[in-house]
Amino acid sequence: MIAVLKRGTTDKEMQSLINWFEDQGLKVHVSKGEYETIIGLIGDTSRIDADLVESLDMVETVKRISEPFKKANRKFHPDDTVIKVGDTLIGGKNLTVIAGPCSVESEEQIVEVAKAVKDAGATLLRGGAFKPRTSPYDFQGLHEEGIKLLLTAKKETGLPIVTEIMNANHIPLFEEVDVIQVGARNMQNFELLKELGKLNKPVLLKRGLANTFKELLMSAEYIMAGGNEQVILCERGIRTFETYTRNTLDISAVPVLKELSHLPVIIDPSHATGMSRLVKPMAFAAVAAGADGLMIEVHNNPSKALCDGAQSLTPAQFADVMQGVEKIRKVIE
Repeated sequence: MIAVLKRGTTDKEMQSLINWFEDQGLKVHVSKGEYETIIGLIGDTSRIDADLVESLDMVETVKRISEPFKKANRKFHPDDTVIKVGDTLIGGKNLTVIAGPCSVESEEQIVEVAKAVKDAGATLLRGGAFKPRTSPYDFQGLHEEGIKLLLTAKKETGLPIVTEIMNANHIPLFEEVDVIQVGARNMQNFELLKELGKLNKPVLLKRGLANTFKELLMSAEYIMAGGNEQVILCERGIRTFETYTRNTLDISAVPVLKELSHLPVIIDPSHATGMSRLVKPMAFAAVAAGADGLMIEVHNNPSKALCDGAQSLTPAQFADVMQGVEKIRKVIE
């Protein structure tokens, strides 16, 4: 249930209403927008008389929300959420580009790539330290050493870093990581999500290979219910009957998720297609659809990459994509 307050409602009046809701055993979420203030109620609202609440002088209207996700729901928070990472703003009318290699392989590699993507316009650096691989014989990442190398690249370039977590026990290793990524395979690792909900750190949540929009938002709800409302949604392709591409990029995720939720939505065209030559057109499509950002894999020598070289762009190719992205932004603005 949500209660929309009338303009001119004082803080004292609002707090009195909040106290009454809390006395009924409900959790209260307040969203102050430019034109209205919304009080969202979480819990068993069946015993709340909506007509009685709506009759209060300070209340404009009362609505019941049927969707199980509350905090992630746009009805609770009509204005777009904007998440600050260093000097970068993610969400709203900003376009954020996260770029870097699939896996951190060496200091020379990650620093070289970091400098190249920054020069081309990227504002965050991605790189895998812990890598979930289908085969147990594939490269699994450098683990703690990989995070240290990412921090070295951050020191060299100033770019905030994004890297994937695999296990809640690893959280202490991520203390200096700017954005923690939850990969597709862990989207419904609810125990991990609950632990991330206790942090005051942005979480980039990727959609699972075969998960619905509702399931993605419910996973975001797990994090937000714990108190951490800094969640970024990422569409990275879903598994369909098509086998030509690695996955199928569901570009409809951008408008649908933006309709359902206030959280930022970014697109990962690299994992979605699995082919470097398809990254550029899919990145353009994502920007045209209104995505808040892109996550693109870039490697200084893709043919010798230890992970996902086939879908990685060279620094020169990435710079070309960035030039096209800027042109598309100007058109749609």
